[in-house]
Amino acid sequence: MKYLCLIYLPERQLAALSDDEQKALWAECNAYALELSRGRGYLGGEALESTGAATTLRKRNGAISVTDGPFAETKEQLGGYLLIDAANLDAAIKLAARIPGARFGSIEVRPVRAHP
Repeated sequence: MKYLCLIYLPERQLAALSDDEQKALWAECNAYALELSRGRGYLGGEALESTGAATTLRKRNGAISVTDGPFAETKEQLGGYLLIDAANLDAAIKLAARIPGARFGSIEVRPVRAHP
């Protein structure tokens, strides 16, 4: 079954890391993605630019509104995602728990809905 792991991170805390700490974290993330890709569990994933580069769109009654940045003010922002294949939710949680960003923020594990 497919699961989407949404990686939420506190941007300010990550920005406060030294260059060496940031490089080490990215290296750890890349190493984990490589490890997953060597097995059957990895289906894809990407890091996202900061919320400063985000745009939020809404369409109501045919009218489109566009605002800069994310709509909600939160302590953690969506920083990336991994799409994984796991036998069940318990297996998906075990894989998600090893995502390096879990030390700083949170990982939302959500089943991908099968098309009817």
